[in-house]
Amino acid sequence: MATVLGRLMKQHNHQIIQVISRDIDNARLLAEELGASYTDFNGKPDSDADMFILAIADQALEHFFSSFGMGNKLVVHTAGSVSINVLSKYSSNYGVLYPLQSLRKEMQVIPRIPFLVDGNSSEVSRVIEDFAHSISDSVRKVGDEERLKLHAAAVIVSNFTNHLYAIAEDYCQKENIDFNMLKPLILETANRVQTISPALVQTGPAVRKDIITMDKHLRLFAAHPKLRTTYLRLTDSIMNP
Repeated sequence: MATVLGRLMKQHNHQIIQVISRDIDNARLLAEELGASYTDFNGKPDSDADMFILAIADQALEHFFSSFGMGNKLVVHTAGSVSINVLSKYSSNYGVLYPLQSLRKEMQVIPRIPFLVDGNSSEVSRVIEDFAHSISDSVRKVGDEERLKLHAAAVIVSNFTNHLYAIAEDYCQKENIDFNMLKPLILETANRVQTISPALVQTGPAVRKDIITMDKHLRLFAAHPKLRTTYLRLTDSIMNP
């Protein structure tokens, strides 16, 4: 998160003043790439910064700045499932800058990133929105509840979908068939939902109630009980929306 956001901000001519990390070596590596100073959690945040972005794990937000008093400096977190109010003990000005995207520091190209933003006052919200617009063409102001709902939906369309890919890949490997043959289908399915409701383009034996084909599949999956259970549950969900 920190690496990709740092690169994105640098691409849009923002100056990253400092990188703070639990691991000093990680802080140094990213700071050198971004042209910034660095420190670990034993150091002090640079008071010249206009905004402090906490790009850390959700569970770490409760304790990250426990020894830092930020005064009135703007502090934002990047979490989808954590309330804005977790930052109230760190500063009088705080908010959320949540990138609704799957990010990895190994990315060679940064994808389009929608940002969900919020602030503890109208002025803070405006500042965060303006900043988000400077690095993205998709920005929406939402509160804790709507952001959490979108985060939950994101888990389904990204994490759960990727897990299904992993299950299918494992099945292919065990059955000595080529998972790569499925990749064009994966792309086509993803492309369809860019312009059409997923419900309108659902295909397969379940939506057709093709019991004969489904029975053949289940016989194949007899040696793969976890996959068989997943197949049955998803088939039931499709057949009984």
